[in-house]
Amino acid sequence: MQDRWAWDKRVARQKTVVVAQLVEPRIVIPVVAGSSPVDHPTLFFGSGNEVFPDSRQGVNNKPSRMQALESRIEYKFRNSLLLAEAMTHPSLAYESQRPHFDNQRLEFLGDAVLQLVVTEALYRLFPDSPEGHLTKLRSRVVSKKALARFAILINLGEYVLLGKGEEATGGRKRLSTLADAFESLIGAVYLDAGLETARNMILRLFEKEIRNMVDSPEERNPKGELQEFLQAIEPIAPVYTIVGESGPDHRRVFQAEVRWQNRLLASGKGKSKKEAEARAAAEALRLRVWEA
Repeated sequence: MQDRWAWDKRVARQKTVVVAQLVEPRIVIPVVAGSSPVDHPTLFFGSGNEVFPDSRQGVNNKPSRMQALESRIEYKFRNSLLLAEAMTHPSLAYESQRPHFDNQRLEFLGDAVLQLVVTEALYRLFPDSPEGHLTKLRSRVVSKKALARFAILINLGEYVLLGKGEEATGGRKRLSTLADAFESLIGAVYLDAGLETARNMILRLFEKEIRNMVDSPEERNPKGELQEFLQAIEPIAPVYTIVGESGPDHRRVFQAEVRWQNRLLASGKGKSKKEAEARAAAEALRLRVWEA
């Protein structure tokens, strides 16, 4: 264990130099692994006037942004440098033309930790399931789309440090950016406290999704179910039509209708055309108007 902390301290010292160059001429006070984060506040500055995190305790004793993020994930870092690294998008280092200090390596590590923890959990929860089924279940949790959803739930995009160009093009809400930041966060927790702490955090954050898988291990495909059901009656496929759109560009809502043999079966709304059609199919399966 002592060898591990010694290694962490050497890496932290090296990265402190990189961070200092990255945000120059502003000040960075590092927290070396094993030291007290209370006695040694860490300052990292983002683009413009944004500060991340400004300190362990903000102005007038208000919680800092670091504390806000740690509160969301219910974990306080001993080495704040790891958290800063996890939240630093590659665009920031690229625009500064400084040596890289970004979250790509932590993303690589966090992905492996996530795969291990989720795979083990599913292996134990579904003792009779074959490999192929377990793989499908795992993809419901660790796919980029799923990880972005978890990142949104903890509002992780608010804390990511981006370059100006990435910020201007909507990078803070980009699903790939959110998923990468989530993986990086897991990698940072693993390095800061070990596998057991990372496992506990992952299972806590994924608790609802894993519980849903236990209750419904087969992921529904309502469009496929509806087509199979209807074609058993008559070999004619249902037809989907997008009949409406509403909301601003960044939050569009689509409305779809599904018809069969020129008969309206149901309608549904969603954030994408695909989601709207799926909801229309699910509603059709619930109503079963062709039986009336």
